[in-house]
Amino acid sequence: MVNQPPITDDLFSYDDRQNDAGAAFVLQSKGEWWHAGFHLTTAIVGPTILTLPYAFSGLGWGLGIFCLTIMTVVTFYSYLLMSKVLDHCEKAGRRHIRFRELAADVLGSGWMFYFVIFIQTAINTGVGIGAILLAGQCIEILYSNFYPNGSMKLYEFIAIVTGAMIILSQLPTFHSLRHVNLASLLLSLGYAFLVVTACIIAATRKEAGSRDYSLESSPKSRMFSAFTSISILAAIFGNGILPEIQATLAAPASGKMVKGLSMCYTVIFLTFYAIAVSGYWVFGNRATPNILQSLMPDTGPSLAPTWILGLAVIFVLLQLLAIALVYSQVAYEIMEKQSADVKKGLFSKRNLIPRIILRTMYMIMCGVSAAMLPFFGDISAVVGAIGFIPLDFVLPMLLYNITHKPPKSSITYCTNLTIIIIFTGVGIMGAFSSIRKLVLDAQKFKLFSNVVVD
Repeated sequence: MVNQPPITDDLFSYDDRQNDAGAAFVLQSKGEWWHAGFHLTTAIVGPTILTLPYAFSGLGWGLGIFCLTIMTVVTFYSYLLMSKVLDHCEKAGRRHIRFRELAADVLGSGWMFYFVIFIQTAINTGVGIGAILLAGQCIEILYSNFYPNGSMKLYEFIAIVTGAMIILSQLPTFHSLRHVNLASLLLSLGYAFLVVTACIIAATRKEAGSRDYSLESSPKSRMFSAFTSISILAAIFGNGILPEIQATLAAPASGKMVKGLSMCYTVIFLTFYAIAVSGYWVFGNRATPNILQSLMPDTGPSLAPTWILGLAVIFVLLQLLAIALVYSQVAYEIMEKQSADVKKGLFSKRNLIPRIILRTMYMIMCGVSAAMLPFFGDISAVVGAIGFIPLDFVLPMLLYNITHKPPKSSITYCTNLTIIIIFTGVGIMGAFSSIRKLVLDAQKFKLFSNVVVD
């Protein structure tokens, strides 16, 4: 730990949070370990797992399975280290409830505070936009099956989702989402089972076409596709809000997150591999960023029973609302730290009106961005490269090495340093390749397009 006196300026205070409305309201510390498990599962196991077959299309079988396994092991290890760092600080009398405060404390650098705010903002906004976009696409899929010649466009469905999110966003605290996130966990298991079943059925249909697992012929294109796929995997496994989730635990929080992580990664094991393998097995390099689109092509019949696919789409749609809520909490906490008066009640007119206005404006911003820029796969890759990789694959190892000071010759220190070096390089290459693909795909769309660009 960096030897320095507690920082007590306006950025954050370790001990006195009595005047901190963001902490007192949004990040109430009332939860149990299973509530943290619900929050973690919603933050990680979302419909982005439907992009796993698409990610495999840029990696192939061998590298795809390898990268998926590495991501599973490294992220569990990373989140475990992050939890230990938070426990370490709590035992030292400084319980951190925000990622940015933890990073600034341990690294002793004011600029790190703003760096983490920037990265978290990119993650939260990117996930919010992606969730609203994919939810709108889900409604469009249902609509097009009931009304094949209907006139409604994608941006109209996005507007419907945005309206629903404006209402749901008024749930005042992170802890108040615990029941929503339990439902989210069950929904993720449900649609994973349905999608895998649909893929197995599709494999028996001749309409599925021949299976091609070949990669792009150009070495340059193959390299960029691989790094883009790795960035997508990082986004799928990403969290970026673990300190905020741990903040919802009733004190003492020490040890509780390990149980929550174990619950979360049990669900990950049951869902990630099943969807990745079954989807890529059936569609190969023709897999789309949303495997449901592959199962329900625009031309030709659906490749699985309509009721299975329809139920899966409904489950996905409902869970997307929970995901958008979870990733909005950091933005709400930042806004309400400045706008709310902790001396007034949570539902007082003084706090209720600004909360409604600010959260409504935030959701409208996300909804308009989703309608204007329909790049679900590209958004996932960019967010993974510039957001999740620094926060989930680099900073936890660095923070652990500083706080716990393992010997430089120890396996722990060397492992952490190796992960930092490798994923820093992967993040740089992933950011370059993801932004490159986003720029190339920008030529394929119009504002408020009715087609989600791959």
